[in-house]
Amino acid sequence: MTAAMPDAPDVRHRLLDLSTAVTVHIAEAGPQDAPPVLALHGWPQHWYAWRSVIPLLAGERRVIAADLRGLGWSGWPDDGDFRKARMAEDAVALLDALGIERALLLGHDWGAWAGFLAALQAPERWTGLVAASVPHPWQPRTRALRHAYRLAYQPLLAAPFISPRVMPQLAALALRSMAGDGPRPGGDEVFIAAYREPRRAEAASRLYRDFLLHEALPGVRGRLTVPTRLLYGTRDPLGTAFAEGLERHGDDARTILLEGAGHRVPEERPEAVASAVRELTPAPSRPPAPPPG
Repeated sequence: MTAAMPDAPDVRHRLLDLSTAVTVHIAEAGPQDAPPVLALHGWPQHWYAWRSVIPLLAGERRVIAADLRGLGWSGWPDDGDFRKARMAEDAVALLDALGIERALLLGHDWGAWAGFLAALQAPERWTGLVAASVPHPWQPRTRALRHAYRLAYQPLLAAPFISPRVMPQLAALALRSMAGDGPRPGGDEVFIAAYREPRRAEAASRLYRDFLLHEALPGVRGRLTVPTRLLYGTRDPLGTAFAEGLERHGDDARTILLEGAGHRVPEERPEAVASAVRELTPAPSRPPAPPPG
C-alpha cells in the first residue's frame, strides 16, 4: 500500500520520466519563471523534509523538491542502481526534463552527497551548491579512521534481507537520535510510513549497500568550481570533524556551523538553509512599482 502524500500549502505535485530510466516525483512551489532551486533529501526522509524551507523561498524562487530514485513517491529505477553517482545523473536529467538550463542545488544527507557529485560532474548546470548534514567527500584517511566508529550504523542499514524488514524501526530510531538541542522537528510518522512499503525499505537499504560496496573506497576526486556552502549542526551525531577542510577543495567553498543543531538541519534551521540559498542565488530584481494615481 502506498503511503499517503503529506500536505503542504501551495505545493504542486507531478511525476516526470527521466532519461536515466526512472520516474521521479517532484513537489514544486513558487513562480515558474523564478530562479530554480532543486532540493534533494536524504535518509530516512523524502521531499517533505523541505516543508519548512519551501515557504521561506517560494516567494521569489522556484523550489523543486524531488524524491530520490526508489524513495518517497519516485519509481524504482530500471537499472536497480542506487549509487549516488546515478542520483547525481538523475538531478541533471531532471533539469533537462523541466527545460531548466541552470539551477541552485540544495541537498541534505545523501541528497547532499549526490549534490557534491553533481557539482563535480556537471558544474555548468549549477549556479551553486548548498549541502547540509553530510561529511564532505574529501576526508583525510587518518580522520576517517579516527571517526569510523560514528559510521558503524551503516553496515546494519546495508544488510540484505534483515535491514529492509526492520527499516521502519530503524527510521524511527534514526529520526529520534538526529535532533539537536532545540525542539524535535516532528512529522516523523510521515517519513516512517513510507518505509513500511517493502520496495521503499529495500531502496533505503541499497542506498547504504551500494555506497559501502562501490563508492566508499574509491573516494571522490576533483575540485568544486561552483560556489558551495556546507551547513552542519554542532550536535550532529556524526560530529563536526567531518565538516572541516572543505574550503581547500573549492574555489568558493566554506562550512557554516549551526550551534545546537543536530542532523535534521532543513527542519531545525530552515532560516539558515534559506539564507544560504539566497546568498548563492540573489532574488531577481523586480520592476519599480508605478507611481500612485
